[in-house]
Amino acid sequence: MKKDTLQNLTRQATATLAFDDTTDHLSEPPTGLPKSVHRTIWLSDIHLGTPGCQADALLSFLRHHEADTIYLVGDIIDGWQLRKGWFWPQSHNDVIQKLLRKARKGTHVVFIPGNHDEAARQFCGMTFGEIPILHDTVHVTVKGKRLWVLHGDEFDQVVRYAKWLAYLGDTLYNFALTLNRLVNNIRIKLGYPYWSLSQYLKHQVKNAVNFILEFEHILIAEARQRGYDGVVCGHIHKAEIKEVDGLTYCNDGDWVESLTALVESPQGDLSIVHWPYRDSDRVKKRKAVELSDQKEDSHA
Repeated sequence: MKKDTLQNLTRQATATLAFDDTTDHLSEPPTGLPKSVHRTIWLSDIHLGTPGCQADALLSFLRHHEADTIYLVGDIIDGWQLRKGWFWPQSHNDVIQKLLRKARKGTHVVFIPGNHDEAARQFCGMTFGEIPILHDTVHVTVKGKRLWVLHGDEFDQVVRYAKWLAYLGDTLYNFALTLNRLVNNIRIKLGYPYWSLSQYLKHQVKNAVNFILEFEHILIAEARQRGYDGVVCGHIHKAEIKEVDGLTYCNDGDWVESLTALVESPQGDLSIVHWPYRDSDRVKKRKAVELSDQKEDSHA
């Protein structure tokens, strides 16, 4: 019975992916784009297991960017949403396999769980597929800066003290993403560029803006107390690098809307990379296979 349920959910997920392409707004990478080599890459808030995850863009990014170290700074897999219903298309599996392959080939990949994949926190201190799982860590840049690396939900007062409200907010956010996809499907057909409804609402609401500022200052205050020169986090889906009270605050954004990563160059410079691309030929081949599998399943 469980197997039948899993197959049905998987079939529904494939059908959803085929019907509602959430990456129509993405373009192809520039022709002949060389691989970028960094000392360090930080990625977070990928939310694998949700329709909003832009796995195709992330796969394209990972194929065009190499680094000595990759930090996965939480909310890589969205356990909250997977508990509600199974959604796991092939592209999400490809992301996991790509990261595991990089780890096998010598890239130092570190996983720091967030609140959406908090179940993995019980395994902190262990290694999975050559990827250590840590609660937090310290990264030292080429220039000698000691950056505290963590997801950041520990300093979100809503997540800590009113988890039911965090679950409600997550449900509303996913509703906004669904509405966002519908709006942008219409915009794209009319020839307009991609526009994020949820990001617009977030930045127009005064309380949301105040929350982000408070979040940044709380993290910086804690980093200073611990003797660090700055902090790298995720959680709030807002990529940024700036000085806050004399320390460096970095947020690597997300792979639901922002499509951003934080990178450190071989010279120790920090920057945000925005990657609104996908490798379309590969995507078309994968979708053709998925549609073929779906047809076979319907005749089985």
